[in-house]
Amino acid sequence: MISKNQLKLILSLEQKKQRKKLGLFLVQGEKNVSELFNSTFEIVNLFATSEYINHQADILSANKLVALTIESTQQELQKAGTLKTNNSVIAVVKCKQYSVPEIGENELILVLDQVGDPGNLGTIIRVADWYGIEHIICSPDCADFYNPKVIAATMGSFARVQVSHTDLSEYLSAQTKPIYGAFLEGKNIHRSKLANSAFIVMGSESHGISTEVSQYISDKITIPNFGLAESLNVAMATGIILDNFKR
Repeated sequence: MISKNQLKLILSLEQKKQRKKLGLFLVQGEKNVSELFNSTFEIVNLFATSEYINHQADILSANKLVALTIESTQQELQKAGTLKTNNSVIAVVKCKQYSVPEIGENELILVLDQVGDPGNLGTIIRVADWYGIEHIICSPDCADFYNPKVIAATMGSFARVQVSHTDLSEYLSAQTKPIYGAFLEGKNIHRSKLANSAFIVMGSESHGISTEVSQYISDKITIPNFGLAESLNVAMATGIILDNFKR
């Protein structure tokens, strides 16, 4: 049973302020929670139904989580969680603070400028994981990596892709590798020579890449359109651009 204090804690982690203060975040649903078992994230508590506990008994034992697992009803989990479809498990997990990485040989680093929608950030993390991108650098005004909606949208990729927030102007100004940026007026990516080691900057759908960041772009690229749509969703555009780099 989830106690009143435990429920209060879980609900408080919907707020960025509380996640930062407590150093904790939520992972919800069987798929996302299963990714924790093969990661270096530290689980503080699991709240799960008796069916989930019985089905995952061996895994819980192997990961020394039996004592940290609290049996809960589906109704309690639905009340505590943010996902309408979650009816089996919620994990309370310790946050990590990733350092801003140096780019390696034959590495692509994704840079996000003002991507504020949690669903878009989560989907971008999932796309990055698909294409083997290990690091994403976000501007401070991007959505919080540990937002429950971000974690849910990653479908488990949050456990493999390191996301850090920093001042992009300061970060990009110190780089020597090519810095590509997505612009409507950029060069057709299909006709561009793309580097193996580079930074790829994506801006928000409404404002694009900010003026402060655009001054550090060495190569402006665009996805050619063949129809009448005015723009692409930033997560979709990110996937198309990564596919061209990996081709």
